[in-house]
Amino acid sequence: MSEVKKYATREGYGAGLVEIGKKYKDVVVLDADLAEATKTNMFKKEFPDRHIDCGIAECNMMGVAAGLALTGKVPFASSFAMFAAGRAFEQVRNTIGYPHINVKIGATHAGISVGEDGATHQCNEDIALMRTIPGMVILNPSDYVEAKAAVQAAYEFNGPVYMRFGRLAVPVINDTPDYKFEIGKGIVLKEGKDVTIIATGLCVSESLKAAQMLKEAGIDAEIINMHTIKPLDEELVLTSAKKTGKVVTVEEHSVIGGLGSAVSDVLGEKLPTKVLKIGVHDRYGESGPAAGLIHKYELDGEGIFKQIKAFV
Repeated sequence: MSEVKKYATREGYGAGLVEIGKKYKDVVVLDADLAEATKTNMFKKEFPDRHIDCGIAECNMMGVAAGLALTGKVPFASSFAMFAAGRAFEQVRNTIGYPHINVKIGATHAGISVGEDGATHQCNEDIALMRTIPGMVILNPSDYVEAKAAVQAAYEFNGPVYMRFGRLAVPVINDTPDYKFEIGKGIVLKEGKDVTIIATGLCVSESLKAAQMLKEAGIDAEIINMHTIKPLDEELVLTSAKKTGKVVTVEEHSVIGGLGSAVSDVLGEKLPTKVLKIGVHDRYGESGPAAGLIHKYELDGEGIFKQIKAFV
């Protein structure tokens, strides 16, 4: 059996930027002195004249991006999630969101898988923050292939887009001939009848592992890759929930305000359903090896399996 390929989604972001840079001359990439970490250095190498290092000044970078968008450029402003969504929230809200300007935000190093950088840099709040901005699209790809596809889709969408990428290498699961990325449309990776598992980001591959363990325990789980948090694929959520009667959301993010909250909002209003939210439960992250933290916070296949088995 061949070894599973693993890449960080931030690498897919960098590769995706190069691909659209070759196709579209209006693409401009901005960074806040983190080009090597965010992988925008790949774009910088190919198109140095279209890469702008704004220095350690994320708030200013968002303003620059907004200005470039108003001149007809399509700017991709890049930094760590903690800075792009956290530090620069006011500028994203008022300078990009309020006038609904065509700026794309590439936020890398999201979630606890940032690892040894610790709680200050492990952003588990960014999806919640971005969800509150009217008109903001939120994409959270599950692997390298999907990350590249998300960059292309973000370019094609006219309006603000927030893209969430990780530092940790994760399995490539979307390298299939029939794979298609569409903003606002979740993907059913496995059909099932006993419980619906709606996962996003790196938790998608771990949920697939959990589904295999559940199968061995006699539980038939349906797996949905919800790469778009906003706009949420409400039709798919409702269809699957109606079939299984139980829903589990899995995310490397706070259970407050993220995917779990978005799904619960829909079900609470349109189809009251029993829901289990798996994620970071009202706590900060901590310093440690990424894989070790994912295990400790029960976001790996084993942890997801245990929680769902008890729930079902």
